[in-house]
Amino acid sequence: MKEIFRSSGLEQWSRRLLAAALLGGQVLIHLLKGKINRRNVIEQMAVVGPGSLLIAMLTAATVGMVFTIQVAREFINLGAGTAVGGVLALALARELAPVLTAVIVAGRVGSAFAAELGTMQVTEQIDALYMLRTDPIDYLVIPRVIACSLMLPILTIISFLTGMTGGLLVASGLYDISQRVFLDSARNFLGYWDIISPLVKAFIFGALIAVIGCSWGITTTGGAKGVGQSTTTAVVTSLLAIFITNFFLSWVMFQGLGKAVLGGF
Repeated sequence: MKEIFRSSGLEQWSRRLLAAALLGGQVLIHLLKGKINRRNVIEQMAVVGPGSLLIAMLTAATVGMVFTIQVAREFINLGAGTAVGGVLALALARELAPVLTAVIVAGRVGSAFAAELGTMQVTEQIDALYMLRTDPIDYLVIPRVIACSLMLPILTIISFLTGMTGGLLVASGLYDISQRVFLDSARNFLGYWDIISPLVKAFIFGALIAVIGCSWGITTTGGAKGVGQSTTTAVVTSLLAIFITNFFLSWVMFQGLGKAVLGGF
């Protein structure tokens, strides 16, 4: 039983993860050569951005409201009610906005990439591209990677603004915190690096989501059942990659090297 699990489960996942890493390297090489299908990039940007906007805004607004509810009362009791806006701004900018937006995109877009390319793989449409002397990486993968990498930072900015708006409404409506005090606190707490860091995170998260989703789709086997399994596994792997990468990025940006980088601003 252990041998079956090892060969069909963890070992297979490890091989596909290695294939995703190799695909990421191929994407980078192709990008350096300037092989970009602009039409496909624009089409994928429309899928990633506007298609995910509403759910990203709803999530960010809810998170901003809940965070404010959880923090405002305790801060007011401690006599630090004026810091609520700043704490919310830091939490959203550094972690909540980029990570939650990436999770949404992974669930919605990453799964779609895996399902679409997986269906193309099992129906031999990708083989047909080879017969037509069209590189699937240039035609299918790179446009999706560029679209996710460019649109996720934009979605993150919108999520941050929406989350702040939700927190502002709760703070002023439920806790009588002046809107001006709330916004001044956010402005005083945030630094230049707090605005740049979530964009860097979102860019990297977008690339990870696209590469993992496309890789799992291209390596799909087993017909319709394999497509379903690839879709599920691609989302789970993307989430793991987001959380693990976020830890190292946060450590670099705000603990270790981040101090030196921050000093440059």
